[in-house]
Amino acid sequence: MKHINEKRLESDLAYRFQYLAEFVGFGEDEIAAIHAAAPAIAPLVPSLVNAVYDKLHLYDATWRHFVPRQTGYEGVVPATLEDVTPDHQMIQFRKEHLGRYLAALVTRPYDAKMVGYLDMVGKMHTPKAGSKELDVPLVQMNALLGFVADALTATIMNLGLERATEVRTLRAFNKLLWLQNDLINRHYQHVAAI
Repeated sequence: MKHINEKRLESDLAYRFQYLAEFVGFGEDEIAAIHAAAPAIAPLVPSLVNAVYDKLHLYDATWRHFVPRQTGYEGVVPATLEDVTPDHQMIQFRKEHLGRYLAALVTRPYDAKMVGYLDMVGKMHTPKAGSKELDVPLVQMNALLGFVADALTATIMNLGLERATEVRTLRAFNKLLWLQNDLINRHYQHVAAI
């Protein structure tokens, strides 16, 4: 039985990621499957991004988070929810960020820098990073990640991959998104003494 330092899981990001990756079986084979999918998925990123933002626009509970100034955005900030149209400059800015995120998933090495990036994805949606006004509730983050997971699954299943490759790719992305889910959720918890 392998000993896991549970306190360290809360304070050491690399240790946490290593433990979770080992636990769910996310290793070199899964990373290779994700990277191998890059040439097929990269051209589809704009459609995936548009699908995500079309979905977010359907609900005031998700769309309202685009009213406050987004970190790094320098343009005109909408005054009301009604001012945040799908073609608003700030939405275009956010779409670019999501596009870079999806591209990073399929192209970047899964090293300490990437783990830090995945962790920042969770943190940046809270007042703990960037804008103090941006505080996306966990339920909305879970809804978003669930939608992204399903969209990626549908995309992979429509690539026409050989069955074994398709299964390997789907499983690799599934594991990756569970790791991402943890790195989002951790920023919504109060660290309890263990």
